[in-house]
Amino acid sequence: MIGLAMSIIKLGEQMGRYQATMMHATTGGEGIYPFDGPDDLLTKTPVRVVRHFMELVDTKLFPEDHVEYELNAAMKNAERGVITAMGSMHLHDGPPLPFLVMIAKAA
Repeated sequence: MIGLAMSIIKLGEQMGRYQATMMHATTGGEGIYPFDGPDDLLTKTPVRVVRHFMELVDTKLFPEDHVEYELNAAMKNAERGVITAMGSMHLHDGPPLPFLVMIAKAA
């Protein structure tokens, strides 16, 4: 999956700083995750934006465990510059973890 997310970054491209706020429906846990991406990331489809973030979840947040995910919905609020997505993360042990994530430019 790394190739998919990284394929939207071109050599020498300007990078932007983004923030993802992820909520876990079952535990009520919440995390705020800053990350870098192409400067025009939010002009991409919501699915591509989520894919880029989930690559970082897989490689940086859970490097010891491969994270797969199922995306149930992803939408873009272009006026506010926010991507909202819902789905489930699948780790190698335990049932799927439902999540909600909102992604926007970092302040």
